[in-house]
Amino acid sequence: MKVSIFDVAKKAGLSVVTVSRVLNGAESVREANRQKVLAAMKALDYRPNAAARSLARGKTGVIGLILPTLQDSFFDAIASEMNRILADSGYVLAVSVYASPGPGDIHYLLQEDRVDGIALLSPLAESPYIDEMNRRRIPYVLIDNQMAEHDAFAINVDNFAGGYAAAKHLIALGHTSIAHLSGSEPYRSTRERRSGFLQALLEAGLEPFELAGGDYSTAFGYAHASRWAAAGRLPGAVFAGDDHIAAGVINALQRAGVRVPEDVSVVGFDDQRIATMLRPFLTTVRQPTERMAAAAVSLLLQRIDGAPEQAGGGRLAAELLLRETTAPAAANSTLPDKEQSP
Repeated sequence: MKVSIFDVAKKAGLSVVTVSRVLNGAESVREANRQKVLAAMKALDYRPNAAARSLARGKTGVIGLILPTLQDSFFDAIASEMNRILADSGYVLAVSVYASPGPGDIHYLLQEDRVDGIALLSPLAESPYIDEMNRRRIPYVLIDNQMAEHDAFAINVDNFAGGYAAAKHLIALGHTSIAHLSGSEPYRSTRERRSGFLQALLEAGLEPFELAGGDYSTAFGYAHASRWAAAGRLPGAVFAGDDHIAAGVINALQRAGVRVPEDVSVVGFDDQRIATMLRPFLTTVRQPTERMAAAAVSLLLQRIDGAPEQAGGGRLAAELLLRETTAPAAANSTLPDKEQSP
C-alpha cells in the first residue's frame, strides 16, 4: 500500500499539520518534532506526493464537514464516502456535529486557518456559515442545502423528480387514494418531494387522500397510520417523506392487522439502512450518496486549487427501487372502504 503523509504523522506521533510544516521547512517546528518526522519518513521510505507537496505550500491537509447529526444513515453514508475519497487524495476529514449557529457564533473549524475547505451537509441555517466563509475566503461546498440562491456551489438530489416518480409508480399500480406524510417543513427536500408527488397526482386527475406534515421519525409515521387504522379509513397507498416515516407506517398497519402491500402499499425515500431491515423490504427512492459525496469532494478540491469562481453545483437523479411494499390496487381486497377519502 502506498505510504501517505498520514502514515508519516502516525509513525511520528504528530499531527498532519506538523508534518506538512516540516515538509515546508517552517522554522516554527520544534527540532525534536522535525527529527521525529524525518525519522518516520526514512523508516517508511516516504516520498511526498502531489497532495503532500500541496500541504507543503502552506495548506493544512484538513477538510471540515459540518452536519446536524450522525444518527441518520444518509448523513453517515455521505460522511464515510467523503472520508474515503479525501483520504485517497491526501486529506483528513474533520467531522463536526453542530447545531445551527446563533447570532455572532463562529464555528471552531472556521477559525485560525484550521481547514483548507468546508463541506456543509444539510444545514438548516446556511447563510451565517456562508457569510463567514466568504469573509475568511474559505472554499466551501454545500450538500442538500435549503436555499436556492446558494446552489452555485451545492450538490443536491432531484427531490421533486423523486417524489414524482414515487407517486407515478403508485398510480401505475392502479391506486387512486394516496396519502403523503412529509417530513420537517424547514427542509427544502420536504417541500420538493411533496411538490413532485402533487404534480403526478394533478396529471392523473387525482386528489390526495391526505397530506400531513410532521418530522422525519418512525413515531410520526406510526402515530398517523394508527389513527387511520383506528378510524377504519385507510388510503390505498402511502408515500412517506423518508424511510423512517415509512417504517412507522408499516409497523402501525401491521399491528392493526393491515397487510403491506396487499392492503396498503408504501413507498419511502432515501434508501436508508432501515429499508432492507424491514419485512417486507421497503420500496423507496434512493439518494445516490456515493455520487453526491464524490461530486461534492470534486467541486471543493477544485475550489481549493483555485478554480475560477463560477457556478459548479449539480443536481443528481434519484432512483426508484422496487422492493416488496407496493402491489397493484387490484390486490387490495380485504378493506373495501379503505380507498374512500376522508
